[in-house]
Amino acid sequence: MPHTVRAADLLRFASAATQAHGVPSGDARLLADTLVTAELWGHASHGMLRLPWYLDRVSSGATAAVAAPEVVSDTGAVMVIDGNDGLGQVLTDRAVREGVERARAHGISAVAVRNSGHFGTAAYFTRKAAELGCVAILATNASPAMAPWGGREKRVGTNPWSIAAPSGRHGIAVMDIANTAVARGKIYHAKERGEPIPEGWAADADGVPTTDPKRAIEGLILPMAGHKGYAISFMFDVLAGVLTGSAFGSGVVGPYQPTGRSGVGHLLLCIDIRAMADPAEFEQRMDALIEETKSTPAAPGAGEIFVPGEPEIRTAERLQREGITVVDDTWASLARIAQATGVPLPATHAEPTNPQEIPA
Repeated sequence: MPHTVRAADLLRFASAATQAHGVPSGDARLLADTLVTAELWGHASHGMLRLPWYLDRVSSGATAAVAAPEVVSDTGAVMVIDGNDGLGQVLTDRAVREGVERARAHGISAVAVRNSGHFGTAAYFTRKAAELGCVAILATNASPAMAPWGGREKRVGTNPWSIAAPSGRHGIAVMDIANTAVARGKIYHAKERGEPIPEGWAADADGVPTTDPKRAIEGLILPMAGHKGYAISFMFDVLAGVLTGSAFGSGVVGPYQPTGRSGVGHLLLCIDIRAMADPAEFEQRMDALIEETKSTPAAPGAGEIFVPGEPEIRTAERLQREGITVVDDTWASLARIAQATGVPLPATHAEPTNPQEIPA
């Protein structure tokens, strides 16, 4: 049966288990926080199921436990960092700090990271930049998942990207998407739940559409919006892989593979709102856009209109109260980590059945 855990307990477990693998405490907590935040947002595909992947790569030496990034070039507004195979989360967090600082000095900045690893959810990092007064755009590349349009062999990654902007009283507006019909992690999550995937998500190794997540993992994820998703993903590999000097195309190794240099590249663009507009006026205009959007009459059968990033915040508020539910296969993976590291599994509690039973 699924196991329900308080977010804070899950964070402590993931942080301690990562630290037990030689990762410094601050970096371990950052990695853990990205995973638990994804769980709170309702994206278990980028949550705890990935912890064993990251730790296996650290154990094999494919990912350096202690990140040692080097500055390749720094022209002020533009910076290139070689991640030297460090944890993607640690390197991208550095990119955000550098990007915001340079945007404040120059109005706009571009920070490229080469030889990094998978960083989890892109929105985790663009939100940080938005909270510091920037509009942020983050692109990354990934190991091959889809075939080029008209092909039947995977050569192109999902290559996700995110845009975030401060939005006055509405907090942060943020988009985070892969260019496939679905993020690959959602297929892995369906496999761990033992459930079929919807039609239109994937094809098997022969290019035949499938609802079997195992066959989908061995096969192809389909692009979003047909040829448009393929084209967008290709061009983001240009930005995140080719331009940054990192790996690209079939040269990128995914986080679910325990060995092999990852070679992931990231490109972060930050625009200091103050360089273009009065920040207060910008937020008022964002509020107006959001209110106009949310006031749209709902289509039959639809409920409330949401703007990008809003569903995740609603979900996080609920799961902070109710706890995070971890499926059996993921829990078994965490149990193996607990046994290997000596870090106790977090305590579980029953899922609440009504508001009176929700733990304080």
